[in-house]
Amino acid sequence: MTAKLMQKGLEALQGGNAAEAQRIFEEITAGGAADSSTWLALAFARVNQGDTRGTLDAVDQALALDPRNLRALLFKADHLDRIGESRQALSFYQGALKVAASLQQVPPDVQQGLARANKVSNREAEEYEKYLSAALEARGYSHDENSRFAESLDIAFGKKPVHYQQPTRYYYPGLPQTAFFSRDQFPWISELEAATAAIRDELLQLLEDQSSFSPYLETDETAPQLNDGGNVNSMDWTAFFLWRDGAIVEENGSRCPRTMEALAKVDQPMVPGQTPTAIFSKLAPGASIPPHHGVLNTRLICHLPLIVPENCGALRVGNYQEAWREGEAFVFDDSMEHEAWNNSDSERVVLLFDVWRPELSEDERHWIGEMLQVVDAYGDS
Repeated sequence: MTAKLMQKGLEALQGGNAAEAQRIFEEITAGGAADSSTWLALAFARVNQGDTRGTLDAVDQALALDPRNLRALLFKADHLDRIGESRQALSFYQGALKVAASLQQVPPDVQQGLARANKVSNREAEEYEKYLSAALEARGYSHDENSRFAESLDIAFGKKPVHYQQPTRYYYPGLPQTAFFSRDQFPWISELEAATAAIRDELLQLLEDQSSFSPYLETDETAPQLNDGGNVNSMDWTAFFLWRDGAIVEENGSRCPRTMEALAKVDQPMVPGQTPTAIFSKLAPGASIPPHHGVLNTRLICHLPLIVPENCGALRVGNYQEAWREGEAFVFDDSMEHEAWNNSDSERVVLLFDVWRPELSEDERHWIGEMLQVVDAYGDS
């Protein structure tokens, strides 16, 4: 009986007889056997009758029975928008979009409604961003002078993603999610910069023989070839190794005594067979290094720029980027997503090496080093 009444009510609604459809759907709901579809049909009938309050009551009943009902969410959002309740409507449009994102397939009849939800959400987001930015600027806020707060707003507005440490090999918990570090945390950095001219002189000698450099990423025949970034075995990104896998490359180090002397004064993580690494890193003209993550979050990477052509490019780490300036070192967390590019017509070269994170205690450094050595020994057993 209920199914026949439902069909009759739908026919009346489709035929333009909203009053008759409303009478039928109210008869069904009064009997206590109505599902969410019946309540939503009643909402359609009532809105065609101009019954604003009754429409909301009916769609609320539908959502009480089925809170993730896409059609009911979109209907309520549209109705609230029509009656001037745009802020409340936005929450239901966003709810519909969230439900739709969790579905493998979206019913064709609601796709137009979802497009409308997207349009309204984007419009409201733009208006809200303008309002909030203007209000904060009136209180003295400056995007350039408050970079970390500015990033929080960009994330809140959906303009930038949240970036976390995602090392590919080993994650140590509790360390700050920081892209670029303050130079004040590294007492050796000024002395390193003071040696820039001497280090560059040794580099220039090496560059007279380009065969001294080899691809930074080389094929490992013992492992799966899963790196599809395009830089494996490429001469676009090359290196001259001074330290490799925790040991000095004697032949190379002997050619760069002033550089090795400078490196001896930095806080390198000394773990035999593992770390440190120190290289002259060369990026060819027009080359780029695609976004990727480093292997550990217990160490940081330092760049001392030595050759930086005009209009070169930058290094991006998370939501921040730093341009290279000759003789000005900076330190970053390579376990966060990072990429680099050289847009110039000349090569860019930096001295690149790893250092301990300053937050780690001596005891923590000891056990991290022991662990890495034990893991290395397991691989050799």
